[in-house]
Amino acid sequence: MTETPNRGIVVISGGSAANNLVDVFDTIRESKDCRLSYIIPISDNGGSSSELIRIFGGPGIGDVRSRLVRLIPDSPMNSERKAIKSLFNHRLPFEATAASQEWLSIVDGTSGLWQSIAPAKKELIRSFFNSLNMEILKRARPPSSTFDFTSASVGNLFLTGARLFSGSFESAIYLLGSICGVQSDTVRVIPAINSNFSHHISATLADGTVIVGQNSISHPSVATALSHDPRARRPSLLLADGDDFEDTDLSDISETVYEEDYLPGSLATLRNKNIAFSKAENEDLPCRIDRIWYINPYGQEIRPPANPRVLEALDDAQAIVYSIGSLYTSIIPAIILRGVGKSIVTSPARHKILILNGSLDRETGPPSQRMVASEFVEAIVRAGEESCGRHPDKLRRPHDSSAPASSRQAKGLYARAPYTSYVTHILHLDGPGTPHVDRERLAEMGIETLRLYGRKILLKTGDGDVVVGAKYDSTALTQAIEVVLGKKGDAMVSGLGRRNTLDPTRREKK
Repeated sequence: MTETPNRGIVVISGGSAANNLVDVFDTIRESKDCRLSYIIPISDNGGSSSELIRIFGGPGIGDVRSRLVRLIPDSPMNSERKAIKSLFNHRLPFEATAASQEWLSIVDGTSGLWQSIAPAKKELIRSFFNSLNMEILKRARPPSSTFDFTSASVGNLFLTGARLFSGSFESAIYLLGSICGVQSDTVRVIPAINSNFSHHISATLADGTVIVGQNSISHPSVATALSHDPRARRPSLLLADGDDFEDTDLSDISETVYEEDYLPGSLATLRNKNIAFSKAENEDLPCRIDRIWYINPYGQEIRPPANPRVLEALDDAQAIVYSIGSLYTSIIPAIILRGVGKSIVTSPARHKILILNGSLDRETGPPSQRMVASEFVEAIVRAGEESCGRHPDKLRRPHDSSAPASSRQAKGLYARAPYTSYVTHILHLDGPGTPHVDRERLAEMGIETLRLYGRKILLKTGDGDVVVGAKYDSTALTQAIEVVLGKKGDAMVSGLGRRNTLDPTRREKK
């Protein structure tokens, strides 16, 4: 039976990290002459999205906006496209008064950001900014409850205004994509959940600790996002105010004074302003993340269904790609949704490719317990099986000392769904700071690996440069994916590896 031609390519990813690979995926789409679908989670509650969620509720829109704006076609001869990209990528100043003043200049049309944007398009965009501004004023209760424009993303403000006006998140996405010139017939940006409500995630660590909210899991804006109460183990015990017991003291988590105009049930840990945080410097988790799950406003576990368009894309895919990004906050939140696991397993896609990150982050565990490549795969499989209704506690883990040795064999771990039902290939970088690739274990799992050489990422410190990872070369990654998908000959890979062994080109100052 021959493969149906022109099936689509599905990319499951977060925002900023995978934005660096947009040109790679677009090249693959063109070579395959097919539709490209980006599945983006909406659980992010950090940055300017946190303030929009605090005041208006609704999904975390930052990653969706980021991808749409990144997809604006580059055209040196089209100054308007460049201006629109600058407008929607622009962030207001970090100082509150200056941020408010700049926002008003955007709303009234006097900001320099409007230069080169045609009057008709300018007035269309301004109408949604004005609509949002009116909603902000209506909700203001000075001095305790006012909108904080600090570092706000103008694109996020537009998407929120369009969502509130239309009553539809996907209509807002369509409008922004149309204004940005994104060809929706060939490239789609699909939110993992189609909802006008907030959907937050929680993480359970291996020691039973519960962390609430994506920002606290990946890059907390406070000293620590961990609950220090050893009794805070069961999410079902979390009450509306975020406490586990009446005598629990959460003063060590945040000193924020909470207002009284929140929706009933809003957890205290979700009321924080997460506007300022660092993605580079965070304390390590005390142990590995064991599980990610969605919560309702009371902190109780829920199992939301995936956006039907997500399932449609997976059911008509020739390839599924798990892109670079945070495993537990960018990839897993899309996989654990109801229906996604089944669609991945039953998808006609012959190739299910994991592009391994070029560096390790907080989510991969403390230094002594860093995840290896096979464990990235296991996390994806466990999330997919949980999506299918099979609770992860019933799934044996290969590194569990209580499990028999035979359970470490691929066929004995997940009898209901082999590893290759979720991942068939791994593309990875090699060198200091990159995740370790345990090839023998992956071979047992039936997964093929393809090694690429990229550019080293250096962290400049007082003691000299330290290699903290590597960055993919776009050309090499494009050709490697084409190798997997069957367009290029395998002989190209070795040549690519040698050609892309480059000297360090990126430095970060500490």
